[in-house]
Amino acid sequence: MSKSSTARAQALYFTHIYLENWKNFLHVDRALQRRVFLVGPNASGKSNLLDAFRFLRDLVTVGGGFQEAVRRRGGLSAIRCLAARKQPNVVIRVSIGTQEKPDKWVYELQFTQDNQRRTLVKRERVTRDGEELLSRPNEDDQSDPERLTQTYLEQVNVNKDFRQVVDFFASIRYLHVVPQLVREPERSVGKENDPYGGDFLEQIARTNDKTRKARFQRIREALAVAVPQLKELELYRDVRGTPHLRGKYEHWRPQGAWQDERQLSDGTLRLFGLLWSVLDGHGPLLLEEPELSLHPEVVRHIPQMFARIQRKTGRQLLISTHSTGLLQDEGVGLDEVMLLQPGREGTFVRTATDIQDVESLLDGGVGLDEIVMAETAPRKVEQLALFGDR
Repeated sequence: MSKSSTARAQALYFTHIYLENWKNFLHVDRALQRRVFLVGPNASGKSNLLDAFRFLRDLVTVGGGFQEAVRRRGGLSAIRCLAARKQPNVVIRVSIGTQEKPDKWVYELQFTQDNQRRTLVKRERVTRDGEELLSRPNEDDQSDPERLTQTYLEQVNVNKDFRQVVDFFASIRYLHVVPQLVREPERSVGKENDPYGGDFLEQIARTNDKTRKARFQRIREALAVAVPQLKELELYRDVRGTPHLRGKYEHWRPQGAWQDERQLSDGTLRLFGLLWSVLDGHGPLLLEEPELSLHPEVVRHIPQMFARIQRKTGRQLLISTHSTGLLQDEGVGLDEVMLLQPGREGTFVRTATDIQDVESLLDGGVGLDEIVMAETAPRKVEQLALFGDR
C-alpha cells in the first residue's frame, strides 16, 4: 500500500451523525462519507447542519467550552428546533472512525436547561470500539449538580482516556471567505481564526515561511488555470505591520503589474481562500457554497480537486452548495449527496440513493445535478417571476 493510501485509510472522519431538535432538524440519522455535498433550498438548514460540527469544535477550543458554545448561538431556545414538542432535549451523537473501523469512537451529548434557564448536560457518553469509557450523569454529578454545566470533553483533567476525540474535534475547520472582510484595513483587530476571513491574511502570515511558500507555489499553479495572467503570489507586511496578499499579473509592460487584495477580484480571493483552506490542516473541513463568484467551468472542476486532495490525505470535506456544476462531475457518488427538504415538522434529510428511480434516471442519461436540483427546488418557485405585476 502506498504512503498516501495508508494515510487515507488511517485518517479519522465523521462516519455518522445523529441529531434531535437541532435548529431546523427534528431528527437526523445519516451515515457520512469522506466527501459530502449538502443540497437544499434557501433556509433549509445547510449552514445549521454544518454548525453541529462547529459546535463540537467550540466545545474543545481555548476560550470555548459548553456554556460559551451555547451562548454564541443565542442560547438553548435559539438552538432547539421549533418543531420540538414531546422531547425537549437537544441531542448530538457522532461516530468517528476509519474505513476499517467506522465506529471506533462514538460521542453523544444531550443537553437541556433548568428552571433558572441554565444550560445543563443531560447525558454525555463516550465509547471506544464499543467499550463505554464515560457515562454521565455519574455519582460525582449527582452529589454536585454544578458539574453538569460543563462537559468532560472540555476538561483536561478528566478527558485523558478519550483525548483523541478532543483532538479530532479541535481539528475541525470552517472557512467561508468574504472578500470584503479580507480587504478591510482593520480586519484583524480583535479577531482570531475568524471563519469569514477577517484575519485570514494574518493566519497566513503566522504560517512558517517554508510551508507558506510551498502552499503558495501549489496555489499559484492551480490559479494559473482560472487566472492565466497571474504569475506570482506573495505575502508582505506594510509599514504598520498589516499583512497583504499580492499577485503579479502579466501586463503590456515588461515588468508586469502587482495587485494586492484591494484590487484582486472577489472570485480570485475566494478561490485563493478555498485552495488555502484545503491545504491548511488535516481535520474535517466545512465549506459553504465554494462556487460563489467563480466561473462555472472552474466550479465544475472543484470536485476533482477535492478528490485528489482526499486521495493523498483522507481529509473529510463537508460542502453546502446550490451549484449544479459541483454535481456534474461523474465521480460524485449518490451516497455523497445529502438532500435537505424543509417541511412543517422541520427539515428532512436523505441521500440521493433514496430518490425514487434514481438509478433508472441516471441510466437514461439524466444528470445527477438535474435529478438533485429537481428534488430540492422550492415549490412554486416560478411565481417569483410574477413579482411586480400587482
